[in-house]
Amino acid sequence: MHDPDRFGDVFDAHFAEIHGYAAKRLGPDAAGDIASQTFLEAFRNRDRYDPARANVRTWLYGIATNLIGKHRRAEVRGLRARERLPAPGAEGHADRVDARVSAQGLRGRLAGAIAGLPDGERDVLLLVALADLSHEEVAAALGVPYGTVGSRLSRARKRVREALGGTNPMREVEDDHG
Repeated sequence: MHDPDRFGDVFDAHFAEIHGYAAKRLGPDAAGDIASQTFLEAFRNRDRYDPARANVRTWLYGIATNLIGKHRRAEVRGLRARERLPAPGAEGHADRVDARVSAQGLRGRLAGAIAGLPDGERDVLLLVALADLSHEEVAAALGVPYGTVGSRLSRARKRVREALGGTNPMREVEDDHG
């Protein structure tokens, strides 16, 4: 991290993953910009990276989430627009699961429920759902205590379930396949 000539290794190892996370949050058009800005900011601030606080991957997710926060109004508008779209016709189980959690696949009430979450709860929920980060990694990425992650995630799940009339959209996918 502290050797500018080797920073390309960090970029090569993590760019696709950070890009994918940004695409799921904001769509493919903004993903390249967010991913590029993430690595530019990481490079500029590499002297402030503290490996005792978080691993590089987690640190990059924190930067990306902060940059996405700057695009939050557009993200919420996009989720609200997807709320009005019909459900996608995904083919297989994996496609349906991916469609449920990606920005291009969020539809109907689920998109509206996610858009209606407070910022901190939405960030935690989407870091867990889209980036598959652990509670520890989410805490490090967002700079919040571990317990805060659990509380936010619990509240976010509860709010989403309530907005969906008490249903779990993932259970519908699982029930379709026994």
